[in-house]
Amino acid sequence: MSMTVSSAVRWWARQKPDQVALIVGDDSATYAELENWTSRVARSLAERGVREGDVIGVIGRNTLEWAVTAVAAVKLGAVLLPLNNRFKRRELAGVISQMGARVVLGDTDFTGTFAGMRLTEAGGAPGPDDSGAVEFIPLSWVSERRDGAPDQYRGDRDPGEAMLIMLTSGSTGRPKGVIYTNTSILAMIFEWSLMEETVRPGIRIFLPVPFAFAPGTVWGLMRTMTLGGTLVFQSRFDASEAIELLQKHDVQVCLGGPIIYEQMARTPAFETAKFPHLRTAITGGARVPVELLRTWLDKGLAIRQLYGMSEVGGITTATTAGDAFDHPDSCGYGGIFSEFKVVRPDGTECGPGEEGEILSRTSGATPGYWNDPQQTASLLRDGWIHSKDVGYVTEDGRLKFVDRAKDLIISGGINISPAEIESVIGMIPGVEEVVVISAPNDKYGEVPAAIVRLSGGTTVSQVLAVCNEQLADFKVPRFIVDRVDPLPRLASGKIAKTAVRAEYPDISATFPPVR
Repeated sequence: MSMTVSSAVRWWARQKPDQVALIVGDDSATYAELENWTSRVARSLAERGVREGDVIGVIGRNTLEWAVTAVAAVKLGAVLLPLNNRFKRRELAGVISQMGARVVLGDTDFTGTFAGMRLTEAGGAPGPDDSGAVEFIPLSWVSERRDGAPDQYRGDRDPGEAMLIMLTSGSTGRPKGVIYTNTSILAMIFEWSLMEETVRPGIRIFLPVPFAFAPGTVWGLMRTMTLGGTLVFQSRFDASEAIELLQKHDVQVCLGGPIIYEQMARTPAFETAKFPHLRTAITGGARVPVELLRTWLDKGLAIRQLYGMSEVGGITTATTAGDAFDHPDSCGYGGIFSEFKVVRPDGTECGPGEEGEILSRTSGATPGYWNDPQQTASLLRDGWIHSKDVGYVTEDGRLKFVDRAKDLIISGGINISPAEIESVIGMIPGVEEVVVISAPNDKYGEVPAAIVRLSGGTTVSQVLAVCNEQLADFKVPRFIVDRVDPLPRLASGKIAKTAVRAEYPDISATFPPVR
């Protein structure tokens, strides 16, 4: 069967050979060039002994070579494993061992990181005929295959088999590998093409996030290639340049977390910028501040909140354009082929307004975790994906996300959502950044603590006053820490809560309470 992303690339190369597929900086590649380039890379990898079903890691900045490697891996019938370029050698060795990747392509900066690496370094077992060595291939090798004789190499892997593994976490710990297939990705794209006017052949997408995360590879690269569109991306996000690119390339769709839109809105160029072609901006990973919505709405764009996770293909539900301003904290009603429900611990469905665990059934749902049947069994039960996230359904059927279950603060037996507190504090003028974590407390077990970065003369006392006014007493932070440096963030732009907790291991003992 030819229902694969690489089949789509081959089709567009025939139908629109001169259509620009990828743009980064001053460089670009057409579909004809992409088809031949990816074929040469796939053929060369096969000649090096890479077989269908083998896991291929790729690491580095967003470049043409990264994108070409990804498409070539799919074309070969291998399984693509994007790697977080913030990982250290120990973390990379652990992931590579866990996922079974014996070949990694990456920026030359990582040559030393992978030198002498073996699967056994992190407890992996050697293969039957070698010592478990990991082969590192610089992405400059991919560059060398850009020009040459026309090539239309193609593998013959079942589209229902794994073609991509996305790691669930960019922080510390043992990540899980979410499996994507050609079938699941194409089903997701088909569903969204029915619901979104902009999701059509020739789509122009701006990608300000790394390829190493699901929005980058799945919603950016794979979706654009399937639809014969143009993907405009940056090696590293630069807000001022992003404003320029959105206008220069008549971008229709922009992907990224709220921090991306916040940073663009703060640039001097934003005030006079015009985006007549920009129609879709769906964001997630954090709540969208109402003021940010107003700022972009003045430019004619409604930023829409989504709920999703890698395991559901990225999105379960998103606010419609019509509801984006009237219901900014809603995540919509679901999709044509995707649905959700909220349940109690015993599995019974919650009533309107009653908080519980969010379950999903989606067109792009994963078949499970790579090499992890135990976690897969926990995730997929009775046909539903169990998120362990907390939310509720409104009277009229909209989903409202409350918080990630692992981030909830339980104070005196009461569940407190850090996201709710962050939303209130984030609306205060002069609050540049905020994250809420738990602090140990003898009486209540734990209490909220807000870490903020303030500017423009805004004070901790003012933050506390707003919290006292807008939050129930038990939700008001017992500690408010004003820091000078920006909060640590993952490559995806999300605040790295694990890193923040590591910086403030015992706030109760090191900072005075504010109330």
